[in-house]
Amino acid sequence: MKRFDRLRQIRRLDPERDFLEIYRLTSTYEFPWDHTRALELALYRTYAVPSIGRLLDETAELTDRTQRRYDDTSLLLGAVVEHGFDNERGRTAIRRINQMHQRYAISNEDMRYVLCTFVVVPKRWIDQYGWRRLSEHEQRATAAYYRQLGKMMGITEIPESFQEFEHCLDAYEAEHFGWDEGARRVSDATLDLMASWYPARLRPLVRGASLALLDEPLRRAFRYPPPAAATEAVVRGALRLRARVVRALPPRRSPHYARQNPEIKSYPYGFRLAEIGTFPPGVGSCPVPHREQVSSTD
Repeated sequence: MKRFDRLRQIRRLDPERDFLEIYRLTSTYEFPWDHTRALELALYRTYAVPSIGRLLDETAELTDRTQRRYDDTSLLLGAVVEHGFDNERGRTAIRRINQMHQRYAISNEDMRYVLCTFVVVPKRWIDQYGWRRLSEHEQRATAAYYRQLGKMMGITEIPESFQEFEHCLDAYEAEHFGWDEGARRVSDATLDLMASWYPARLRPLVRGASLALLDEPLRRAFRYPPPAAATEAVVRGALRLRARVVRALPPRRSPHYARQNPEIKSYPYGFRLAEIGTFPPGVGSCPVPHREQVSSTD
């Protein structure tokens, strides 16, 4: 297989009918590392909307149990990509997502905005740091994929096209981005988590690199100082250099799913989709760690 053969395969598919297959090819074969980083950034952006960031701080899930909540989010969203909307495992993941959200008074507008970040942020990231730009077919398929996910999450007034998702995101951020003390705590906890994946001596550098990737409206909302121009140039340059290296490599021959990400650390013995995520007090799986091997695809 040659480097652009999979893109040719994608272009032979129908973005409105084959959106799941296209999205899988894009996210698990063409850009698995970039998709992971971009979805991390997508979720992180949502904290800058005070109603979202404040709620996340009040639940303490992303400040006291940051790694676990990161893992659960990645695994549940990844299960839908891996298994689809009609498979029981995919539906279990969506059911768990809905059960967690239903515990809180979250507006449709905030839910729709979060959905928009999943559509728009990966495209913008890949266009800047991916080994190629995202094709029109992939943009349309991504919009269709998240329209379906949004409908199954009960979100209404979902944008129809990628361009409408993009407009909705930009307008919402322009109107709602702002300072909130709780949101800043969630932001700091998330940056600390990402730094914790690296050796201790590298963690200050990783945190600085993460801040260098934030755009000015996002930094302003959290009141982070702007990075040194040299730091920003080095970090962004390193990502573009990585893209050139990846472009020269042979294409992936097997998919890489979210459950395979080394950043996921909470389930060394496997997991069951129905038992991960948050539950009301007294509800959910047994709190005692079990050592039996559980399929990580269950």
